[in-house]
Amino acid sequence: MSTIQKSTFSFLKDIAKHNNREWFTENKQRYVDAKENTEAFGKALKEKLSLHDLIDQMKVFRIYKDVRFSKDKTPYKTNMGISFSRATAALRGGMYINIEPGNSFVGGGFWNPNSDDLKRIRYELSVNASEMRDILNDPTFKQHFGELKGDKVKTSPKGFDKNHPDIDLIRYKQFLISEEFTDAEVMSEDFIEKCDQCFKAMRPFFNFMSDVLTTNNNGESIL
Repeated sequence: MSTIQKSTFSFLKDIAKHNNREWFTENKQRYVDAKENTEAFGKALKEKLSLHDLIDQMKVFRIYKDVRFSKDKTPYKTNMGISFSRATAALRGGMYINIEPGNSFVGGGFWNPNSDDLKRIRYELSVNASEMRDILNDPTFKQHFGELKGDKVKTSPKGFDKNHPDIDLIRYKQFLISEEFTDAEVMSEDFIEKCDQCFKAMRPFFNFMSDVLTTNNNGESIL
């Protein structure tokens, strides 16, 4: 089944209103159905993605929350999340779909780069950010994603001049892009095609980051 069903959205709307174990137990089959629908959609999309990218695996996230360190003690998530990981060490960048009433989006990028990766990206941007800016200013990129998103440091990272001409990019701690979709769009038959086109539009961004993160500061391969 390659379409997100209305019943999946209905379940997500209801669990947002009744986020407790008693209600969930009584409606467990609705959750199972929603998860199976989401998994079927993810598998169908993975087949499409595999025609133009190397995809390692598809994952549907658990609905059960880890509330040990959270002020919000409601036990369940109110969304269905699908991730795709790219195969081989040469291909970097994660892809994600969030299915949630009023807050659905297709996204990707680098959520929390480790220290070495973040230093390498920032170094590359400090030397020459023109390729990154060309990607961010491309009409197709802007049509889908608007602009680069993610947390930033307030002034400048350690070791970088706050007056550097590309400090606006160097300040990023996360490098994220996303496109939002309405509930009606997510439940439409062509949503799977829209997701595929969205991930295709990410490719130049992923290619640039992959080149950077698989080379050292001299541009030599580290693989």
